[in-house]
Amino acid sequence: MRTLPWIVVATAVVLAEAGAQSHPSSSGRNALIGAWHLVRIDAPSPSGLDALKNQPIGMLIYTGDGHMSVQLMYPRSANSLNNEYVLGGYEASFGSFDVDETKHIVTHHVQGSITRDLLLGKDLPRVYQLTGDGHLIIRSADPREHWSATWEHY
Repeated sequence: MRTLPWIVVATAVVLAEAGAQSHPSSSGRNALIGAWHLVRIDAPSPSGLDALKNQPIGMLIYTGDGHMSVQLMYPRSANSLNNEYVLGGYEASFGSFDVDETKHIVTHHVQGSITRDLLLGKDLPRVYQLTGDGHLIIRSADPREHWSATWEHY
């Protein structure tokens, strides 16, 4: 009879450890998994970081097996926007991703992009923050880029 409590305790420990593994950290890689819709993009202005006047619509997807895709479409009034990420007012790229949970950095490994060679093969590190109200805020880890994108789960 003395061994019965040890069996119960050992079983409880095993079940607790299994339960802890099946509930992902709210700030880790698993919290990023799923489809997100764009809430807003904030970009630099003379007075600081402000929401863009012409907000795009967009979707960001992270899959459990390590793939990502992002698409943004800017309003017609902003369709002349062209840069490393955007062509004709549209931004789209896909590839794989990995996460450094201690530094809160998700790195997008671009395998395809609407801008082709400008992003193809690049690693784009992004600082991420998961807020208490369920938003995902992503900003570039490159100190020369001063923007942030706020996303919300579908």
